[in-house]
Amino acid sequence: MEDSYRHRGMRKALVRIIKEKGIASPAVLAAIGKVARHHFFDNALVEHAYQDKAFPIGEGQTISQPYTVAFQTEKLEIQSGDKVLEVGTGSGYQATILMELGADVYTIEFNKPLYERTKKFLPKMGYTPKFFYGDGSKGLAAHAPYDKIIVTAGAPTVPTELIKQLNIGGILIIPVGDEKKQKMVKITKQSDKKIKKEAFDYFSFVPLLGEQGWKK
Repeated sequence: MEDSYRHRGMRKALVRIIKEKGIASPAVLAAIGKVARHHFFDNALVEHAYQDKAFPIGEGQTISQPYTVAFQTEKLEIQSGDKVLEVGTGSGYQATILMELGADVYTIEFNKPLYERTKKFLPKMGYTPKFFYGDGSKGLAAHAPYDKIIVTAGAPTVPTELIKQLNIGGILIIPVGDEKKQKMVKITKQSDKKIKKEAFDYFSFVPLLGEQGWKK
């Protein structure tokens, strides 16, 4: 898989744009600068790979806007070795960013064709998170607890199962709202009975499908 001087230059420009939009974490910016996002695109669409926008990947899904990926990742406060559950594998781009930060990633996808495609593709790029197919709105209890949980689809409410599956001191980042617009919510689990909730900007994600999401 080619990663040319031109590709690296386009990535540097993308990092500058994201930094100007307010992403301050050097580690997150370095991860965005390292992952070859054009590998997620057909060759004819390489010009789109380093624009700060979402792009369709089929199955009614998108590869998230780089700024959105960076925003969610920064709010997760990833430490090397963190056990992270990603709800919504999608293209796999978000998982690669988490892995560049040293996270141990468990990723679950609701859409079977997308799950199979990404499971086959990511190892070719050198990334091997633990892949699961199923209803991520209920988390992945068999492998809980997690230090961090990231949800990459818009939820109608915060699924209680996800909070249950967090370690004490763990962080959940999730977009919550209707099917068109969601507010980014960060939940820190302070004890088994106490959470701290923070809300940030509005974003637009594809809907979270499943029992605790928008039922299909």
